[in-house]
Amino acid sequence: MSRRVKVASTTDLEPGKCVTVTADGKNIALFNVEGSFYALDSDCPHMGGPLGMGFLDGDTVMCPLHGWMFSVKTGESPTMPGLRTGCYDCEVDGEDVFVHLLPE
Repeated sequence: MSRRVKVASTTDLEPGKCVTVTADGKNIALFNVEGSFYALDSDCPHMGGPLGMGFLDGDTVMCPLHGWMFSVKTGESPTMPGLRTGCYDCEVDGEDVFVHLLPE
């Protein structure tokens, strides 16, 4: 069963922006795509680049270190089939943004 952890308020992140947040000690990249929130593992699987500091274009984030790209909705790479990063369910309740973490 997943744990629901508050990571931000909707007013903390403007549409088209991304940020790194912490949920139970785990760094997570949080994205606002036209008012919908999505969350991925913070570290790019290539060399650990900070996806929360990446460049968001629509629903695709580009790692700021080497340009690897991932869908913020699925964690899959649109350019390298089979490559993906961890993806978390997001939920907005009022003005609070939550991610759902699976037990480790």
